[in-house]
Amino acid sequence: MKNIISELQWRGLVHDIMPGTEEQLLKEMTTTYIGFDPTSDSLHIGSLVPIILLVHLKNFGHKPIALVGGATGMIGDPSGKSDERNLLDEATLNYNVEGIKSVLSRFLDFNSSEINAPVLVNNYDWMKNLSFINFARDVGKRITVNYMMAKDSVKKRLSGEGEGMSFTEFTYQLIQGYDFYHLHKEYNCLLQMGGSDQWGNITTGTELVRRMNVGEEAKAYAMTCPLITKADGTKFGKSEGGNVWLTADKTSVYKFYQFWLNTTDVDAEKYIKIFTFLDAATIDALIVEHKTAPHLRVLQRRLAEELTVFVHSKEDLENAIKASNILFGNSTSDDLKQLNEATFLDVFDGVPQAEISRAEIESGINIVDVLNEKTGFLKSNGEARRALTANSISVNKEKVTEEFSLSNKDLINNQFVLLQSGKKNYFVLRVK
Repeated sequence: MKNIISELQWRGLVHDIMPGTEEQLLKEMTTTYIGFDPTSDSLHIGSLVPIILLVHLKNFGHKPIALVGGATGMIGDPSGKSDERNLLDEATLNYNVEGIKSVLSRFLDFNSSEINAPVLVNNYDWMKNLSFINFARDVGKRITVNYMMAKDSVKKRLSGEGEGMSFTEFTYQLIQGYDFYHLHKEYNCLLQMGGSDQWGNITTGTELVRRMNVGEEAKAYAMTCPLITKADGTKFGKSEGGNVWLTADKTSVYKFYQFWLNTTDVDAEKYIKIFTFLDAATIDALIVEHKTAPHLRVLQRRLAEELTVFVHSKEDLENAIKASNILFGNSTSDDLKQLNEATFLDVFDGVPQAEISRAEIESGINIVDVLNEKTGFLKSNGEARRALTANSISVNKEKVTEEFSLSNKDLINNQFVLLQSGKKNYFVLRVK
């Protein structure tokens, strides 16, 4: 087996690792699982690292299991949380589980016939029939309260200023530990991976596997990856609009592409190792090229391209680049008209807008009236005429003169007109 641990280490993807893990992964194909709790019907880019870990495992010949926590999602993981989570109702939880399964299926082929084909499981399937009495006898008996209390996720909550921790959340690490035991028994799963905040939960799982088995059957390993941060210490994965999601209905492809394009030089150098599958030689060459001309943002562009194709598609990337060029490059009226409504609004998010009725535009409106009276884009008819004489007014990226009249044929998506004065002043006219 190729050494996946050395690969993950140079990429900055190893935080804690249990002794013997590297040797096990070098010895044979090893079944490994990572869990995803269904707190939403999609996943955001904070979940990209565990997804990428599963893809690396598959690429290195190991067998990945993606676990969707239909059962643990009912409890709520206290790790890294200062307060009790609100419990989701069953209908919401089921909806979220299906959404997450759909997202994971874009990165891993769960229908593959390969020997190391990825597996998708839901822990609700084996937890739903387990009685509380049996769980308390067979699982609770194996792990002491002292052991559970020593975990950071528990200590921080008990010593904090919040309301403490409910018994419900206290049991979370036992339930996650039982997942590992079940997968160990049913799939010969020997390794659990996750974020560094999961170390306590994961090692409870390895301990449970060891205490519920004997000899060779008691082997279990753990590895965590760092929680990704920005160089300035702010939280990774958020933009001005909130989380950056992996589905276009929550974060458009254009905004997703722009998120990576706008990373700092320091972060881009770190992220290109973590979030792409480019080899070391390619990445080193990109870093050198970037440092010779940082203003070209070579690293950010390649990072944005790789991630947009990985999460969405090559076609989506091309559309995102076209949309970016509308603001920052040489684009035409035809380029504008190819944008769908969502992308158009994303590109011109924050640009001043005005509305006119469809009846007004059907008979045609003189451009001077459009620039002043109908929109207030320019302060007076005189200013509008001077700008037109100076050839600094564009409609849908095409220069116009004072004789121009706006009509239905100028509409983008049958509802928008883009006005522009000079290079950087935009205005969106919306037809209702």
